[in-house]
Amino acid sequence: MSAIILFMAVIAVIAGWWLSQQRLTAKPWLEEGSIDDFPGTGAMTLPAAKIGLGVFIAVASSLFALFISAYSMRMNMVDWRTMPLPGLLWFNTGVLVLSSIALQWAHLAARRDDMDGVIVGLCAGGASAVIFLIGQVLAWQQLRAAGYFVASNPANSFFYMMTAAHGLHLVGGLVALGRTTAKVWRGAEMAQLRLSVELCTIYWHFLLLVWLVLLGLLTGWTDDFIDICRRLLT
Repeated sequence: MSAIILFMAVIAVIAGWWLSQQRLTAKPWLEEGSIDDFPGTGAMTLPAAKIGLGVFIAVASSLFALFISAYSMRMNMVDWRTMPLPGLLWFNTGVLVLSSIALQWAHLAARRDDMDGVIVGLCAGGASAVIFLIGQVLAWQQLRAAGYFVASNPANSFFYMMTAAHGLHLVGGLVALGRTTAKVWRGAEMAQLRLSVELCTIYWHFLLLVWLVLLGLLTGWTDDFIDICRRLLT
């Protein structure tokens, strides 16, 4: 339960920060001058695509929060046998971090009207994400080869289920990333690309955060971190 509270708190903080950057707290009735002089006070500040992504992230966060809650409760039962995690997961984590950094690079390049930077960032981010997925499949194969099958233990089932759910969300992100990259190769104007690149970047950061929380949960690091925080607060 502590892990799920921590996860939702982090998501809430990030969502609050992001919304604060969209001028949702602006009070145009207190401003002087024409309404068109102030950004975000004419038409809707947030494009529909951003709102849709925000709703999707909220739903996905709830799904993973349920996974985390169920995992935390189930691991206290007598039939729970903790499984060893393949060392390959740490390499995969590093690759996903690089993928998120590459997307951030593409986002910043789009804001600078640097098309070459956008292309490099999108391609590097997509390639790193594919490597991450391949690494996850290889980690599964290592576990099966060692006798850790899906149905042999509740801990195994949760590992495969949570990593599969995260992988499926990443595959969906790759579809969106592929469509954005296709726009670049078709010679789309930078003004048409900025929003798509930004949405891909936000989603990639979200997936990285989810993976780090899942990895912390699977390794037990999340519980140790919560215990440390409790000691500091008492």
